Amino acid sequence: MTDQHQTVLILDFGSQYTQLIARRVRENRVYCEIHPPTLPLAEIERRSPLGVILSGGPQSVYEAGAARADPGLFELGVPVLGICYGMQLMAQALGGAVARSQHREYGRAESEVGEGGALFAGCAARETVWMSHGDRVEKVPPGFEACARTANAPVVAFESRERKLFAIQFHPEVSHTVSGDLILQNFLYAVCGAGGDWGMASFLEETIAGLRRAVPEGNIICGLSGGVDSSVVAVLLDQAFGPRVKPVFVDNGLLRKNEAEQVLHALRDSLGLDVIAARAEDRFLAALAGVTDPEEKRRIVGRVFVEVFATEARRIPDARYLAQGTLYPDVIESVSVKGPSATIKTHHNVGGLPDELGFELIEPLRLLFKDEVRQLGRELRIPEALIGRHPFPGPGLAVRILGEVTRERAELLREADAIFLHELREAGFYDKVSQAFAVLLPVRTVGVMGDFRTYDCVVALRAVETPDFMTADWCMLPHELLGRCANRIVNEVQGVNRVVYDVTSKPPATIEWE
Repeated sequence: MTDQHQTVLILDFGSQYTQLIARRVRENRVYCEIHPPTLPLAEIERRSPLGVILSGGPQSVYEAGAARADPGLFELGVPVLGICYGMQLMAQALGGAVARSQHREYGRAESEVGEGGALFAGCAARETVWMSHGDRVEKVPPGFEACARTANAPVVAFESRERKLFAIQFHPEVSHTVSGDLILQNFLYAVCGAGGDWGMASFLEETIAGLRRAVPEGNIICGLSGGVDSSVVAVLLDQAFGPRVKPVFVDNGLLRKNEAEQVLHALRDSLGLDVIAARAEDRFLAALAGVTDPEEKRRIVGRVFVEVFATEARRIPDARYLAQGTLYPDVIESVSVKGPSATIKTHHNVGGLPDELGFELIEPLRLLFKDEVRQLGRELRIPEALIGRHPFPGPGLAVRILGEVTRERAELLREADAIFLHELREAGFYDKVSQAFAVLLPVRTVGVMGDFRTYDCVVALRAVETPDFMTADWCMLPHELLGRCANRIVNEVQGVNRVVYDVTSKPPATIEWE
């Protein structure tokens, strides 16, 4: 399917921003893929890319064992853009000089832009950029021109238009680089000659046609979690195959308040899908009894989901295929192209349902990022109430209940969370916030209600703003709104006598608490 589109290849040297580069490229209607730097030169040639982008990375180019790209890449005549580590790699490979900077640059910096730089067409003479480096280019390679600098680095951009090679020290993909999108557009359109042929309308048409060719007969089971991804998969497959699609919704009892009913109503009544509902709350809660470790909770929820799903699947005649909502970030992580970055928490693996179920796997969203899935959902005319919902973790409330998960604690958190989200909607903040939720803490505090002393639970509220979920700022919600939420939760949710608000950004914290 992607052979029909112009493609940019991104070689990942371990930057935390690599996926963000890909998203920015796709937002500019150019298809791209992320690959490890070990991608063979012959394979790059075979793919005939529109351009190649070298990501940043945590290493120094002069370290033993530092990741490298094949030097022949720079002789293919294909436009190449090196970013941060990618710039230093290009400089070293082509005869320039890289050295440890006397003054490391992390965060915002002011860059002086020279005249004539192809990437800087339309930019101001001084640009705010986002830096993250300890090394710097001291001398550009022979035949190249330096076209930007900062007070701490004599070269923050260089280029050879004749060889179609360009490099920048800063990160154009992050929102803090004011003209970052313009710089990427200049590379994609002015340098690479992109036609802008990537979008969800064409993806939908091509995917349905491809699925019909690949799956000519047999029933398709679709695992529904209640989230956006699996819902989009179910509706997409329904458009392609109609009654051959058998969506199975596993209600684990760890969803938000009334969420199971809302999902079933949207998919059954509004979209006409014949959803099979498996009610399994008791089974999940029994398996989680006494467990407090968040990683163990995730493993248990995943295991029980597979068991329940497998039971329902065996009841479906002529079932040959299994559809999942695997996304591109899952694919990237599964082939370990992200370099030596640490694992923060356990994620669902690609092909998470076991092979022994005996189905062929269908993953129609495996080329897409989360924001693209939402766009696709709108192309499919899925109700905005389902598409626009805030992200929800796969293990559900199990990882928002710190400590043991019980029926009572789950119900308490559900009520507090529902009040918080209701008040955000009433105040017009729900769609302004990227993600908001309540967390039940494993502590009790002393309080007083009426003339009585209480010793009850603490609920923490969390709301963040983020363009990409890789970094996030806590939301400065109005005090009146927070006060209203706290007042309602304490008064209406029995067992809670204190509400706190999380004012920590990511990093250093994660968005979820577990």
